[in-house]
Amino acid sequence: MEYVYAALLLHANKQPINEEHLKKALHGAGITADEAKVKSLVSSLEGVNIEEAIKQAAVVAAPTSGAPAAKADKKDEVSEEKKEEEAAAGLASLFG
Repeated sequence: MEYVYAALLLHANKQPINEEHLKKALHGAGITADEAKVKSLVSSLEGVNIEEAIKQAAVVAAPTSGAPAAKADKKDEVSEEKKEEEAAAGLASLFG
């Protein structure tokens, strides 16, 4: 989990998420970096829009009130649920 936190810290500080920066961030926290985990995380995050992933994760994690939305189309609900599940699955792969 600390590898993902280090990547988020780098992202928040507008630093590139690469092996060198990730190792430095982990070292700064007193963690000895595992080369395989670092490489795996960096390659997993290539091409990922982290801001969008965070927003999707927030939507998945947000509690629902249980009340159906007014005039919600059933097809839209199914489509939205599928998108949320796909986003959650994509984020789950980051946690290995």
